[in-house]
Amino acid sequence: MTTTMTAPALSATDRCDRCNAQAYVRVILHGGSDLLFCGHHWSRHELVLRPRAATIVDETHRLTDAPASDNR
Repeated sequence: MTTTMTAPALSATDRCDRCNAQAYVRVILHGGSDLLFCGHHWSRHELVLRPRAATIVDETHRLTDAPASDNR
């Protein structure tokens, strides 16, 4: 069962626990600790971690979203 909690948004200073790249996913475990992953490592570990997670903050959409155009 996944509980809805308010988790802090990820920033550019949040780093992947595996490779130190920018983190786009935060996994908060039932005990309260959290894990941070880049998109690559999240896709590698998602199937194992998803059932163990209390909360998942997935911002991987930011990797593919087109930036707003700057029409000056």
